Amino acid sequence: MKITQTGSNYTVVEINDKLEILFSYKTPVAGYQQGIGGVARYFKTNKKWSRTTSRHINKYLKGITVFRIMPQEQIDKLVS
Repeated sequence: MKITQTGSNYTVVEINDKLEILFSYKTPVAGYQQGIGGVARYFKTNKKWSRTTSRHINKYLKGITVFRIMPQEQIDKLVS
């Protein structure tokens, strides 16, 4: 596991080579999961959070044009 705090209340946790999660404050809100054939599938929460958390998500996904919107409960399960 690799933890990178890239800003105030903005942390990226690489759980293994196939899963990375963005935490805004202490909440997992976005990330990517390596899919079949090594294709990275980016995702973000469907839940509306604060302006700051939305900014964190947009910063994390900057330049990524294809991503999945996932229920917050599903993202929570990835880290539990």
